[in-house]
Amino acid sequence: MSFYRAAKAGLARDTQVKIDSQFDVDEAKKCLYWIAKISGEQIEIRDTDDKVEMADSFYTTLKDGVLLCKLIHTLLPEGHGIDFSKKTFQQTKNLAFELARERERIGMFLNKAQEYGVPVTNLFQTEYLYERTNLVQVCTCIRAIGIEAQSHPGYDGPVIWPKKNETNVRSFTTEQLNAGKQVISLQYGSNKGASQAGMNFGKTRNILD
Repeated sequence: MSFYRAAKAGLARDTQVKIDSQFDVDEAKKCLYWIAKISGEQIEIRDTDDKVEMADSFYTTLKDGVLLCKLIHTLLPEGHGIDFSKKTFQQTKNLAFELARERERIGMFLNKAQEYGVPVTNLFQTEYLYERTNLVQVCTCIRAIGIEAQSHPGYDGPVIWPKKNETNVRSFTTEQLNAGKQVISLQYGSNKGASQAGMNFGKTRNILD
């Protein structure tokens, strides 16, 4: 986990500071609130506007992957959810095993989120949450799941984020497509009526005997 690693320095530290500065307190609260409503779990959401305090709370709430797995399990159709009887969700006194299982839960959540319909570009790497290197992307992922869920039939949870864009496929007949080829866009300009009559550049050359 992140507390086992040496503190970042130089360019790596500057990059991490920049990422952390983009953490949105309100968005993190929305994510936790939505997870609680969908999963039915009790989640303590801090009443604070401090980025560091909210980031701490957000991280400690989700870092073991259990809540994330419960969230996606609730959203997936029957027969496609997560099997919570697996060893991955069993407690162990062996610290190494427990840390490995936490990583595995996060990875399981990400796989199921992609199966649910969330684009790969909106997912996050396990280390982003587990090592606390990019909580901003974790929020982005949860938001993407929420937007995807709102577009599914039968969804009765809270609508927090904007509606998902719907495709609007347009079809044209051959006649319409051919008609469009006859139109000259004003961006192309026009050479109608153009000629080189009267054009004379430079002095004329006289041919003398």
